[in-house]
Amino acid sequence: MDLLQTDIAEIVETLGPLAEEFAGKRILIAGGRGFLGRYFSEVFLALNEKLDEPCEVVVLDNFITAGATGSAVPKRRHFAFVNHDITKPFYPERPVHFIIQAAGIASPYYYRKYPLETLEVATVGLKNTLEIAKTHKARLIFFSSSEIYGDPDPRHVPTKESYRGHVGCLGPRACYDESKRLGETLVQIYHQQMGVQSCIIRPFNVYGPGMQQTDYRVLPNFAARYVSGETLQVYGTGKQTRTYCYVVDAIRGFLQVLVNGTPGEPYNIGNPKPELSVLELVQTIERVVGKDLPKIVTEHPDSYPADEPNRRCPDITKAHAHVNYQPKITLDEGLKRFFTWAKEAYKEDPASA
Repeated sequence: MDLLQTDIAEIVETLGPLAEEFAGKRILIAGGRGFLGRYFSEVFLALNEKLDEPCEVVVLDNFITAGATGSAVPKRRHFAFVNHDITKPFYPERPVHFIIQAAGIASPYYYRKYPLETLEVATVGLKNTLEIAKTHKARLIFFSSSEIYGDPDPRHVPTKESYRGHVGCLGPRACYDESKRLGETLVQIYHQQMGVQSCIIRPFNVYGPGMQQTDYRVLPNFAARYVSGETLQVYGTGKQTRTYCYVVDAIRGFLQVLVNGTPGEPYNIGNPKPELSVLELVQTIERVVGKDLPKIVTEHPDSYPADEPNRRCPDITKAHAHVNYQPKITLDEGLKRFFTWAKEAYKEDPASA
């Protein structure tokens, strides 16, 4: 069981006139078998049922963290897959109109395991996709991260795109944080010096069906333990706060930036409300699933990098003003969909979910 088709249909339905921008176009998705990449593919293929002229999707991935679900590539009309490491140059055989650079290692567990690969895909890999965009005159979005802000000064929460960040270049998360920051610099250079129509996406805690059980991020962790009846483990103090954005809202926002974002600009895409601690998140989950859950506050395991931000909450004023982005799905509704999905999906072998 992979993505919720009702979510795909909802995204397609709410895109409205934006959908026509993809008619007859070819879209290259780097990292296309990851969590977000699979959503993009399914949305574009679903759009083809409505478009007069279908779009074509070309997906690149080397499966480093794709898991069994991501590695099971479907055979579909207007869909092509290439097993390729984007840190090596790629030369499309036919014109490309849109590029989604979603290749990256976003799970703290995995970027601790693969620090050099994490750094290279956000810099060398991005440069290769920017070269494609330059050659084909394509529009590109680069998936940076809300972690480029580091642990923000409380005076800058909610955090605007203009905030410069508070990040340590030698910290346990530096391979991820600093490579994303350098990636943003590359995007702006290619735009300013070479006219590449490229935008930066800074996602804030996007979640939803399709997240791997073995991704080891907070919601898959909690959902997997809920399904198996194990104790929920809250790392650190449990007082660190986050906001969470359901994938339907996020994908719509990403596509709005891809088509209408101002080139060279960064955009926060997330849901600014509610900002709540991890312990409060557990309470919300308990309310949604209708039962008390066993839980414990514990130290970070050795496999998980510490030094996480105390707060993370986006200011989305710019995205709303520039591309009319506005999340609509409440946390309770998103968690209900995710945990209902996880009850079936996470019953399977963790490696396959």
